Order: sequence, then structure tokens, then C-alpha cells
Amino acid sequence: MYSKEQQSVKDKLQSVKDAGKIPRVLISADRSSSGKTTISMGLMAVLASRGYKVQPFKVALDYIDSSYHTEITGRFCRNLDGYLMDEKGILDVYTHACEVGEGVDIAVIEGVRGLYEGFESLSDIGSTAQIAKLLKCPVVFVINARSITRSSAALVNGYINFDPDVEIAGVILNNIGSRRHAEKAKQAIEYYARVPVIGIIPRDPSMQISMRHLGLMPALEGRRRLGDFDERLDGIEKIIHEGVDIDRFLAIAESAKPLEAPENSIFTKVESGSGSLSIPTSITGSIPASITGSIPASIPVSNKPRIGVALDEAFNFYYHDNIDLLELDGAEIVYFSPVKDARLPDVDGLYIGGGYPELFAAELEANESMRREIKEASAAGMPIYAECGGLMYLTEKISTGVPGKGTYHDASMPESTYEMVGALPGHTIMGQTRVVSYNIGTLACDCVIGKKGNTFKGHEFHHSEIREIPGDAKFAIKLSRGTGIKDDLDGLTVENTLGSYAHLHGAAYGELTGSFVKAVRKFQAEAK
Repeated sequence: MYSKEQQSVKDKLQSVKDAGKIPRVLISADRSSSGKTTISMGLMAVLASRGYKVQPFKVALDYIDSSYHTEITGRFCRNLDGYLMDEKGILDVYTHACEVGEGVDIAVIEGVRGLYEGFESLSDIGSTAQIAKLLKCPVVFVINARSITRSSAALVNGYINFDPDVEIAGVILNNIGSRRHAEKAKQAIEYYARVPVIGIIPRDPSMQISMRHLGLMPALEGRRRLGDFDERLDGIEKIIHEGVDIDRFLAIAESAKPLEAPENSIFTKVESGSGSLSIPTSITGSIPASITGSIPASIPVSNKPRIGVALDEAFNFYYHDNIDLLELDGAEIVYFSPVKDARLPDVDGLYIGGGYPELFAAELEANESMRREIKEASAAGMPIYAECGGLMYLTEKISTGVPGKGTYHDASMPESTYEMVGALPGHTIMGQTRVVSYNIGTLACDCVIGKKGNTFKGHEFHHSEIREIPGDAKFAIKLSRGTGIKDDLDGLTVENTLGSYAHLHGAAYGELTGSFVKAVRKFQAEAK
């Protein structure tokens, strides 16, 4: 419940179901590593502690930053990507996120890299600036001000003048070393750039979150591995609470111009936790109570195909819009843990997302009964769709710490080989490559995610490769952009099991969820 003081501010912010009128603000920066992720986390935490319902967003297709936003706000973070999605798709995802479940008070969007970094050098496609303009969203600009004072004004002026259609409405100075440092930088920015400095964040090691090869440690894993996980988040919230003028931040959000909702949405109304979500107790301990509390106990739904979604420390890279769309296409979602659960739930299909199976390879290998049941389900023709980490898990084995010329090595992964499911051929080798790219593909055959000839835009981000693939292996995807598994091929396929390095989003590839549910429904009918 809101206090009387919070309720008055809540009323001022026009808490409404109309997503176009919800106050919104975008947090961007001059470059990567400026601190925008931890500052965004801290701002969301401060607002949530004050009683606001915050809807988080992340620009570009990122899973890890999003996991913290979900953890902090209790609402699933949604991704907005201007390269993969058209303008309608972006408005669609934004509107759906703000209207699903209980109404929200404010939308907070974290940008990606520098404000103007995008897919091309001569356009804003795929950039944070593109999203700011499409959503008519004022920007709070984070600067890593370490070792600069007056120069920070030139930096802000340059970003303002580069594209006048982007509204930079406030500045937060990060990595400030002293009171004098802060005063000089603030005075220069407000005098020369005529933009208010609404936050001063000191140079403080407490603003750091554990990092690894794909970025931050995911929130689900951080809660398990870091004994002081909550204390770290609390520390970030405290620093932001003390360093940022939250009332001015809220006023900037309230200044956003109204948006018009898109017509013919790919979403219909989905209440938070709608459908029959059955989450084992082995998993719920790792998921914020604010989220699991909104998910009802499993209620049998006649004739609905049941899709098992792997969710635990090893597999947690999902775009929640895909889960919503699976439900809208008629599926019932049942979560399970390949790390902890001995048996598969009673399901008609499996969706195994990305994550870090390499870091939990010993535990995944030790869970022989789960590996055996997934392999048997695959051999029986059950539709299984696996992305990146899921692909790795479905291969025959994973090797970590492999000596030789690799672009990545993590001491937490010893030199060893672990047995995996074996539903797909091949040997996953960690650390010998690094792929970070958008991809464009065409389906080379009918499969569980669509018909031959369908095209998609997606992305891939991995430090592994698949070797020892037989010459007669079948691939469902031909890439015109990207790396894939082998020779511009992706979507390694056996029976109705498909594993790919490509990550797909239902707002960018509209056939994804409907095709998979159709395949699962067919298997369900044939199994009766």
C-alpha cells in the first residue's frame, strides 16, 4: 500500500492503464562502461521502495541487465530493438508491457552502449536514440566524469547538437572524485549546455556487480552464488537515493509526450502470470517473490498443449514476450529445472533457452535422469526448441578450459569434459571463439519454428562452437548474416528437435511461437 505522501505523488504521475500516458524516461550514456546499468538499477530500486509500480525496459536484445530490472521491480523487463523490430513492433511491445497485469506508474528504459551507437554509422537504426525518438521519451544522460570537469559540458553539448530530435532533459555525473570535482562539472554543464545536472554519483566500488564473459552475472545466478547479493543491491539503491534528485527525475518522466497505441497488436490482454504456470519448488526459491507471488498454482487446462520451459541458474535467457505469445497461441507453460529436477514434468514440448550451461556442466552431467528423459522425449518426436545454451546442453558433451589459442578463458571453468543430453550430434567447445552479432536467416525446411522459406532477424552472442558434427547432419536454417553453427548454417535438427545459436524474438519473427505451439499441439494429438 502507498503512504499518504506517496499516494499524492502517485496521483500526480497519473497512474493509468493507458500506456501512452504513462510517465516514461530513458537512461542513456556517452559510451559503454559509463555506469548506466547500475544507475538504472538504483533508480528503479528507489522508485520501487517508494511504492511505485515500475515497468522496466532494455534497449537491444539483452538478457542479463534485464534480469536485474525484473528482480528489482517485480515486473518482467521487456526488450526494444530498433534493428529487429519495426516502429509498430516497438510500440506494440512497449504498450503490452505497460498494460499487462496491474497498471504501472512509470516506465524506465535503460539504453545500450552510447546514445547514438547503432547498426550503421550514418543512421540511428538499432540505437538508443532511435528508441527515444520513436517513444517520444526524454533522456537522462549518464556521463563517466572521471578526470573531466569543464570538458563534460562540451561532451553534453555535442550529444545535444548531434540530433536535436533527441531530448536530453537531465544529466547524471558518475565516478565523481570530490566535492570540487562535482561543482566544476555541474556548473560547466548547466552554464554551457543549459541542461540540469540531477545526480552526482561518487566513485565507489559498491557500484560494481560481478562480471563475466557475457557481461554481468545474471540475477538468478547472483542470488545463488553471492552471499551478499541483496546487500549489494541495497548498497546501489542507497548511493542513488543519496546522489540523485528523484523528484526532478520524476518530473522529467512526467514531461514525456503522449503516445498513440498501435493498431492490430500481436498481443491481446494477458494478465501477469496468466495461464497455468506450474513452477517446481526447486526453482521458485531462485525467483523473486514479487513475481512468483503473481503466478497461480497449476490448474489443469483441458486440451491445452503443455510446454516445459527450462528455468534455473543454467538456463534463464528468455524474452518474456515469447512466453506471453506462447500462451496467447494456446499453450500452457510449465517451468522446470534441468539442474535440480530429477524428472521432466508432464509436457508435450520443450523450450530450452540460453544461459550458462558451461558453468553448471558438472551439475547438469550429474543429473542423469533428466538428461535421459530429454533424450528419450526427443527420440519420440516431441517438439524441442533450444537457443544457444539450450543447444549446447542438447549436444553430446561440453568441454571447458580447453588449452590452445582461445579468445576467452575463465578460471572458474576447469579443463574438463562433461556428458550432456545427446539429442543433437556434436561436441561443444568453450572459449575458442567469440561471436556477437545480429543474424538474418531463412528456414531451409519445414521445422518446429516455421515453414520453409520463412525469414527472420535475430542475434547470437556466444563463446562456444560445436565440433564433431557428422557430415550428414541436418540444418534447418541458412544464414545470410551471422555465424551460426557451421558454414553459415544454424538450427541443427534431429526429429522435431531444433537447436540454434540464433536467439529470436516474437515481435521480430512473428511465426516463432505460433509455429511451435502448432507442432506441440500436433504431437499432443498423435500421442493420445
